[in-house]
Amino acid sequence: MVIRERRDADLPGCVSGLRAVHEADGYPLNWPPDPAGWLSPPGLARAWVAELPGIEPAGHLAVQTVSDTSAEVSRLFVVPTARRRGVAEALMTRAVEWARERRLGLSLEVAGDRRSPAVAFYESHGWRYTHTSVADWTGPGGRPVELRHYRPAE
Repeated sequence: MVIRERRDADLPGCVSGLRAVHEADGYPLNWPPDPAGWLSPPGLARAWVAELPGIEPAGHLAVQTVSDTSAEVSRLFVVPTARRRGVAEALMTRAVEWARERRLGLSLEVAGDRRSPAVAFYESHGWRYTHTSVADWTGPGGRPVELRHYRPAE
C-alpha cells in the first residue's frame, strides 16, 4: 500500500470512489452538488490518497485547519473493494503523524450514533469520544444530524 499526497489529477478517481462509498454506506449523508469541491473543504491543509494494486484510489483523507494550534480529520473514506486491508488505519496514522510534526491538536467528528462502523473504527483505534453536538446542516429529509466528536488518545 502507498499513502501519498493527493494531486489534482486524483480528484476524478476520488469522486468515483466517493460515489461507490455513498451508494454502499450513505457517506456522505447528503451527496454534494460538487463532490470534487467537497473533497477540498475550506481550510484544507493536506489530503492523502491510498493506493493498492489495481485500486486507485483505495481511500482518501483530508485534514482541515481549525486554528493555529488545531486541525480536523475529514473526508475519510475507503472504497468497498479495498476494505479490511488496513487502508483507513494507514491514512489515519499518516494524518496523526502529520499533525504531531506540526504540533497541532487533532480532532474529528462523525455523524451517526455510537453503533456506526465509523465510530467502532475510531474507538478501536484509540480515538477518545469527547462530546456530541448538533450539526449546522441537516440530513436527508431535513432531519437534524448529531455529530460525535473525538480526539486521539494521548
